[in-house]
Amino acid sequence: MNKDWLEKDFYAVLGVAKDATPAEIKKKYRSLARELHPDKNPGDKAAEERFKAVSEAYDVLSDDAKRKEYDEARSLFAGGGGFRPGGGAGGYGGGQQYNVEDLFGQDSGGFGEFLGGIFNRGRARSPQPRRGQDLESSLTLSFDDALDGVTVPLRLSSDAPCSACHGTGAKAGTVPRVCPTCEGTGQTSRNAGGFAFSDPCVTCRGRGLFVDDPCPVCHGSGRGLSARTVQARIPAGVKNGARIRLKGKGGTGERGGPNGDLLIDVTVTPDPVFDRKGDNLTVTVPVTFAEAALGADIKVPTPRGGSVTVKVPAGTANGRTFRVRGKGIRRKDGTNADLLVTVEVAVPQKLSEDAREALQQYAQATADHDPRTDLFALADRPRSSS
Repeated sequence: MNKDWLEKDFYAVLGVAKDATPAEIKKKYRSLARELHPDKNPGDKAAEERFKAVSEAYDVLSDDAKRKEYDEARSLFAGGGGFRPGGGAGGYGGGQQYNVEDLFGQDSGGFGEFLGGIFNRGRARSPQPRRGQDLESSLTLSFDDALDGVTVPLRLSSDAPCSACHGTGAKAGTVPRVCPTCEGTGQTSRNAGGFAFSDPCVTCRGRGLFVDDPCPVCHGSGRGLSARTVQARIPAGVKNGARIRLKGKGGTGERGGPNGDLLIDVTVTPDPVFDRKGDNLTVTVPVTFAEAALGADIKVPTPRGGSVTVKVPAGTANGRTFRVRGKGIRRKDGTNADLLVTVEVAVPQKLSEDAREALQQYAQATADHDPRTDLFALADRPRSSS
């Protein structure tokens, strides 16, 4: 956790309550990101800085672990109190006694390590590597592309080293020098109840370097917005509404930290012929009454083009489903699921005189067969009285 988080109210930056749900936080971030995006506000430095602040706030509050750590730290220091040697605590905690060794010992976990970084008995720590921010993007795929996977280019804008000064913060032809205030550590110390409390250096803003002649593009911050294109591999069989995480494809890390991730929300357009049922694909194929009654070999379209022949046995009922192996969605193991073919008897809307006469002859020939006999037998069965 960065110590400068203590000085920032990320909830206020996003304009949400401290008990906001993840869905509320995400909705608010997306609204602000669309409003402040550099592509929508070219040349507007205020909007650019606001966009960076909103992105940083969302990066923390959208991550459950980061948000918990942030809330704990803010809550701990909100009262303005400090630790006293020997375990006493003032300004918060209702008079409870805190053992300093318990807080800063090896068994205190990540939060204890964070506190140890602040109350470090006068020893300033060098700026730590920082992971790049996670980026979000949306993508609409055709039904065919979703079947077997596809690689698509995505245009992204993210926080990155300034392209003019390459992250140094200094104007071209000059170089930054070691900050004279913090001597390159990026932090200064002050006494607080017998302990040294490390703060980001106000001279270099925690960078450890001081710029005499700032870069006119980033104004000495060394950071800027980077527009780049990444090749995103979408796996086979991706579902509509899926969210894909691509490791290391997000924002660039600082001071040697790892890159963030790219989160892609996928929309798959529906197909006019095929649908999906798990990993299998489905298709409804019309057949004539004669084909269903007498049996036939029918051609059925397949999702990747072409067709297969399906044998329909004589006496096939309307709605019966047949399975075509290996014509469905490609699974993770490289095999293909199946295509489920459902036959639907098509009733002609118009009949020729010959066809009408033939059907009438058929009706007379089967007059002794009533398909509703069993239905009425069940309906007329004796019923128990309650």
